[in-house]
Amino acid sequence: MGIKSFQGPRAKSVSKKEYIAPILVTDYMTRKLVTFTPQQSILEVMELFTKYNISGGPVLDDNGFLVGIISEADCMKQISESRYFNQPILDKSVEKFMTKNVDTIPHDMSIFDAAGVFHKGNRRRLPVMQDGLLIGQISRKDIVIAALKLSGQNWK
Repeated sequence: MGIKSFQGPRAKSVSKKEYIAPILVTDYMTRKLVTFTPQQSILEVMELFTKYNISGGPVLDDNGFLVGIISEADCMKQISESRYFNQPILDKSVEKFMTKNVDTIPHDMSIFDAAGVFHKGNRRRLPVMQDGLLIGQISRKDIVIAALKLSGQNWK
């Protein structure tokens, strides 16, 4: 004598819904960026880093294309050189100190794959590209935040 389940005419079928969590880089990236130009001075960049509490950002040419990235580490080179040559920090341009071979990440990459890119590389942030254009930036911290939001969830 087993237990029988009966589904009467008013009973509703219960379907188990799967939560489809946003897991793409584009879901967690920063869209409003402080950007720089190759002609800007390192002094101005350092002031903007302080003003906006950032540690780096993309460098765009006059047409809006990504041509480099400038970071606090790049500024440290300028500060170090100014001391070595016993000169004040000169009004040198970003172009001289920026990283020109920029690692980027596609907008439709999963945060899990992005975490692997950060793990293998030595970058704190990566420009996010779509169709050859910069659309945002993702940082290590953004990936950590995404993982915290997803912890305990099921995703596809």
